[in-house]
Amino acid sequence: MENQLIRVGTIYIPVKDPVSSAEWYKEKLGAKLNYLDDEKAILALADISMFLVKAVGQSSNFFDVNGTERFVLTYEVDGLEVLTSIHSDFKERGIEVGEIENRGHAGRNFVFYDLDGNKFDVWSELSREFKMRFEREEV
Repeated sequence: MENQLIRVGTIYIPVKDPVSSAEWYKEKLGAKLNYLDDEKAILALADISMFLVKAVGQSSNFFDVNGTERFVLTYEVDGLEVLTSIHSDFKERGIEVGEIENRGHAGRNFVFYDLDGNKFDVWSELSREFKMRFEREEV
């Protein structure tokens, strides 16, 4: 069977207050607000639709078998220079960020947290498939 799944279209993130979380995503990350009510906010960010869903006492983070807190989403940027720049920019915007890490594979990473403690990752390497698709679209 040929893989018919094309891309990730939507991700759901638990938040305490969709209104204040949506404002944080707009202000800190440049997300575009598409819908808002008392139970959810729908944002556009990095070519993904993000639903910020009102939840109680939980985050999207999970712990692996070694007890390390993990994230569910990695954003890609185009190169180490961009990663370093966005890391500095996030710090200036008051976003909680981790240090830039060498995890033993291509590129470098850092983590950041949203208003509700949801943990996300940023990686300095664009995937080969995206680069190929992006290069075709630019022509």
